[in-house]
Amino acid sequence: MTQTTEAKTLLLLKPRGFCAGVVRAIDIVRIALETFGPPVYVRKEIVHNKYVVEDLKEKGAIFVDDVEEVPDGERVIYSAHGVAPSVREASKLRKLRVVDATCPLVTKVHVEAIRFAKAGYSLILIGHLNHDEIVGTLGEAPDVTQVVSNAEQVSNIVVPDPNRVAYLTQTTLSLDEAKDIIEALKAKFPNIQGPHAQDICYATENRQLAVKSVAKQTELVLVVGSPNSSNSNRLVEVARNLDTKSFLIDTCKDVDENWLDGVKTVALTAGASAPEILVQEVIALLRQKGFVNVREIEVMPEHVRFALPSEIAAAIGVAPDAPTLE
Repeated sequence: MTQTTEAKTLLLLKPRGFCAGVVRAIDIVRIALETFGPPVYVRKEIVHNKYVVEDLKEKGAIFVDDVEEVPDGERVIYSAHGVAPSVREASKLRKLRVVDATCPLVTKVHVEAIRFAKAGYSLILIGHLNHDEIVGTLGEAPDVTQVVSNAEQVSNIVVPDPNRVAYLTQTTLSLDEAKDIIEALKAKFPNIQGPHAQDICYATENRQLAVKSVAKQTELVLVVGSPNSSNSNRLVEVARNLDTKSFLIDTCKDVDENWLDGVKTVALTAGASAPEILVQEVIALLRQKGFVNVREIEVMPEHVRFALPSEIAAAIGVAPDAPTLE
């Protein structure tokens, strides 16, 4: 046999890794550090990835859980996951210089929540209750909003007017899971309203579709991402729901060699907050284990870019609608 025939196969999925919202958020912190100098405070993890957070800490970013930890008058950056209005008010009271790194697609969901609440709707927010994104969105209209995480919880929902109900979703959910919950909501509330366009973001959808496209061709799917990354966890679930063995790994050090026993084909992807450098380290490890037949499989090209916020654009002297930096 030739070496190519004997070689094990690595399917490298594309798109993978950073989405436009993550690129923008990380750029904002880096540019703030380079332009204004440290310290720059960041409320919560700027994105849910350990490597990224530690790298920015080394550059001078100080991560805090609450704006109350930021000294009066200092600069604070909101994470990509967004914040509740109460956080914005607390920042004003402390005269903090705010730079908002909220992903524009998360902001879209906040705007929808405000719109539905003002129109007198009861709001059903589909997502994970303690996730930073859900906490922020829930804060827009807490008195009329209920959070559901699975289809079973729908039966327990009670609202003042069943004909005035609307739903929104976390941007990083499993497409299939969200579909099941939405169907349950429509069965319970036939007149329920939803967003004009789905809230699950393009990057989450594309990465899930990529996993689905290869799940039956591979014996193992590895997903690079941190444990608290919602969209990374959903990629693992997508593979497992198709009866394909799958594991979440923060770095190449998390790969268990026992997972590779008897495996001839591995698919590798990364959540939307995982940097490519970590993917390349996993590729190098898998090559050492015999997976030298590397095939990149692109499901959907991504060319999305989000503008920098005006405070950052002004600081570096570029137009606010200029592309983000790579």
